[in-house]
Amino acid sequence: MNWGKGLIAGMAMFMLFIIFMCVKMFALPADEYDHHYYEKGLNFDKDYAKEKQVVTDHAQPVIRINGKQVSITFIAPATGSVKFIRPSSQALDKTFSINTELGKTANLDAAALVKGRWNMVLEWKSDRKLYLYEKEVDIE
Repeated sequence: MNWGKGLIAGMAMFMLFIIFMCVKMFALPADEYDHHYYEKGLNFDKDYAKEKQVVTDHAQPVIRINGKQVSITFIAPATGSVKFIRPSSQALDKTFSINTELGKTANLDAAALVKGRWNMVLEWKSDRKLYLYEKEVDIE
């Protein structure tokens, strides 16, 4: 084999490599990025103020999980929402509304939640103040 055939074979191998990499690159799934990234950035200060309000007022709720029942006790009557966010699957996320009216405890039926680790995000209003609290919980 002379050097001309080797040069042509090398160029052909290089072109096949480039074509293979292009096909492989376009076969990968599209990048999943947060479409609301900038909106969340603008709302960060509001959320931070709500989280700081929990610390300032010592308003951290007491969360108890008994089987498929989640009990949340606040320091004062509260209205708001609880989001259960599954880190492994966004399709399993659930949102519950809470309204303790004259009491201080909200009971949620968590039978629809799959066993495992959940991120629990509580957002509520109590005594004309807004609060935000996040905690990881295990549903069994």
